[in-house]
Amino acid sequence: MFYESRSNFLRVKCLDCGNQQIVFDRAASYVKCIICGKTLVEPTGGKANIKAQILEVLD
Repeated sequence: MFYESRSNFLRVKCLDCGNQQIVFDRAASYVKCIICGKTLVEPTGGKANIKAQILEVLD
């Protein structure tokens, strides 16, 4: 029996500076942009709150 993963990595774009980085959609901690420091991901205890533009879902 195979289980499909319920979580993904996402390529996101910072809304302030345009930097792209890869984040986990169920992050357990805050993820900030490595260029400008804006919060991109907020943890919620489950699926994280993404505060950036999602460009691509990575397999």
